[in-house]
Amino acid sequence: MFMLRNVTKYLFGDTSKESIVEIPQGQLYLVRPLSPKGYSELIFKDAAATIRRTGQEYQYQLVVQRAYEEGEEELLAEEDGDDGDAEAQSADKDEKTFLLDQGLHFRSEIRDGGEAVFAWRDLSGDPGDLYEFVCDRSVQAPEVGTFELVAIKCQYERKFRKPQEAATEKDLQQFNFTDQTIPSASAVSSPITKAIDPPPKPKAIEDSLAKQTQKDLSLRDTKSRASDKEVTHTTAPPSAMTPKGSEVLAKERAELHLFDFPSGSFMLQDQSVVATVSEVGKWEYWLQITGAGREWLGQPVVADINPVFNFEYLSFIFNHYTEDGSAYSWLLRFKDQETEERFQEGLMRALWERLNEIKWTKPTDDERQYVLDAFQDLTMEDAENAAKDEEEEEEEEEEDEEDQNDSQRAEEYDSDESADDVVTKADDGNTNSQLAVGYKHDRSFVVRGSKIGVFKHTPNNNLEFSTNISKVETPGGKLFSPKKVMLHSEDTDMILQNEANPNSLYRMDLEYGKVVDEWKVHDDIPVKTFAPEKKFSQMTGEQTFLGLSHNALYRVDPRLSGNKMVESDLKQYTSKNAFSSAATTEQGYIAVASDKGDIRMFDKLGLRAKSQLPALGDPIIGLDVSADGRWVLATCRTFLLLIDALQKDGKNEGKLGFEKPFGKDSKPQPKRLTLQPSHVAQFQHETKAALAFTPAHFNTGVDDKVTSIITATGPFIVTWNMKKVLAGRKDPYTIKRYDQEVKADDFKYGSDRNVIVALPNEVNMVAKQSFKKPTRESIAATPRASGRFGSRLRKSDVVNSPY
Repeated sequence: MFMLRNVTKYLFGDTSKESIVEIPQGQLYLVRPLSPKGYSELIFKDAAATIRRTGQEYQYQLVVQRAYEEGEEELLAEEDGDDGDAEAQSADKDEKTFLLDQGLHFRSEIRDGGEAVFAWRDLSGDPGDLYEFVCDRSVQAPEVGTFELVAIKCQYERKFRKPQEAATEKDLQQFNFTDQTIPSASAVSSPITKAIDPPPKPKAIEDSLAKQTQKDLSLRDTKSRASDKEVTHTTAPPSAMTPKGSEVLAKERAELHLFDFPSGSFMLQDQSVVATVSEVGKWEYWLQITGAGREWLGQPVVADINPVFNFEYLSFIFNHYTEDGSAYSWLLRFKDQETEERFQEGLMRALWERLNEIKWTKPTDDERQYVLDAFQDLTMEDAENAAKDEEEEEEEEEEDEEDQNDSQRAEEYDSDESADDVVTKADDGNTNSQLAVGYKHDRSFVVRGSKIGVFKHTPNNNLEFSTNISKVETPGGKLFSPKKVMLHSEDTDMILQNEANPNSLYRMDLEYGKVVDEWKVHDDIPVKTFAPEKKFSQMTGEQTFLGLSHNALYRVDPRLSGNKMVESDLKQYTSKNAFSSAATTEQGYIAVASDKGDIRMFDKLGLRAKSQLPALGDPIIGLDVSADGRWVLATCRTFLLLIDALQKDGKNEGKLGFEKPFGKDSKPQPKRLTLQPSHVAQFQHETKAALAFTPAHFNTGVDDKVTSIITATGPFIVTWNMKKVLAGRKDPYTIKRYDQEVKADDFKYGSDRNVIVALPNEVNMVAKQSFKKPTRESIAATPRASGRFGSRLRKSDVVNSPY
């Protein structure tokens, strides 16, 4: 034991090395004892297992990397090209990565034949599924013991967030799962090759290995063994003090469950609790959950609770935050639908009144039902068609993966375009802030302070640095940092907004890289934001575009002399509507959103809105519309709102809400897109930052169907699959994590397979196939920095263009 402690101290101590310990040779299997998919599958015939550091303190990864025999890689590549094996193109075909966490139940075993095996749970698979790494016969027992002890200490550091030197024998015992059996793996099927069973070792060697194992493995020396019951599960934090309430809005009995991080499931805490929603102040409301023997939790009713109602399972899932910023995910299960409906109405009334500061009784019955529908986990009416198309889409994805070029490379450039390389992180004090994706000429533009970087999209889906516009300044020579930018006039111009001059806009000639015009829009009406005349106007020579102030919608025509606002097309409201964003369809229909959360739908500028959708209360910070006008996508801080604008019955059947008002018999069908509360809790557990989505976008292209939605929050990019959303699937989104906050993101024009991402100091184009299902591993695993210093880009790496 003393020897192993010294070894692990030495291994952990050398922080200059990414790899801590390695088993150089073995085979990786996926074993499914309970699955009809087959008992076991050989993933890598020849592989190495490594424990690595990540870029985050106290976080470590178990990495199993495939090793090729000489000429094998080239041979497989040729075969893949012939039969279109999409799996060979996947991002993880050569490497499997697992976050070292207690929930893996990582353990080892020395088999009767002297064979050493490591096993751990497949957290993204079916119950009972295991990964098994069978060590080569050349691996000695002390190596196995050292590897397991290092893995245990890594789990200790992750759980307790302190160095492993502080761990006692008792502390480490909770990570010992050696009493859990490891089923024998056999290569029944393999995507690559078939395993050849090695010949058994002589009995003398078996006995020698067994004796050596007994002597050297410290955690085998003790008689006590940790069991599943001894795993430290997530425990409920103390309840906050309950303020005095003036009115009870809902009070119902339910079961209470708490999401357990180690097991990744909800665990029953109390079979009978009382959940109460009450008013505790002016537009302030409180949720209190009380059991027979204790107060379980109390918290204000705010948007961050991320409420999700599921009437199929009679459940309500929400997030709870403590004073130190820790996030928990809770589930209430009601006895019947009537009970849940009563509770839902009380909670939604509290949330709506807090956000809108208007009494719940003021909206009409239809408007209240619209709000309730938005927060219900329902399936949209286009689900039948979505289900039919889903298999076709999966085939398309496989075909598309074959076309993905896997030789993407890094691009770097200097702000002065000199021959010297730039550092990954610039020292100008600015970071990337905005992204504009070209439609006409395959360019992307990234705003960084008063500079704009220009990147070319290559045919093989790379980003290539083109040029740098080093000074954005007014025609009078005053430097400014654009607040908003929009490509214009066949992508030859860019319209810029200067926050210091709210009544004017500026035109930059992209061929010359300088601002050539200042357009005064109006003396008294400012420009809060602006949008193209039609969805694809930037691909044409169209000169006019739309402008918004806080209470006005108007057309801007730069060809006019004097002020550029077209007075005849002005639609101004006397009330403070707090307009925040706008979007247009291919035909020129207009959607306008506000900080209040409502959405107006116009068929023409200057007239009354054909339809107005009620506010959920949260400010809308971004808006997009599909080219055909069928789908409207609004972004709020903690959720997205997807609205089907097609009327399916009533007198206006077949018409869009842009063309004819929604009738009482054909109300719009909202879908609130949220992350699962348990994922939100894990996001915030990892990043210590609140959820805050960037403006979401549909994939865009002439004649392209809407298939995907992209947005980001903190270091995570999130993409929703439209067909899965419409079908009511429980896994509609995938994620990709970066080591920095994502500043802006959008799809490449004409594709939903490639995403352009602006990080604070980098610009990436990443294949959507590299996104993963949200699991504890994919949420917690911080990717290694991709800067040029000591970086080696593999085939699966994305383009990295420091800017």
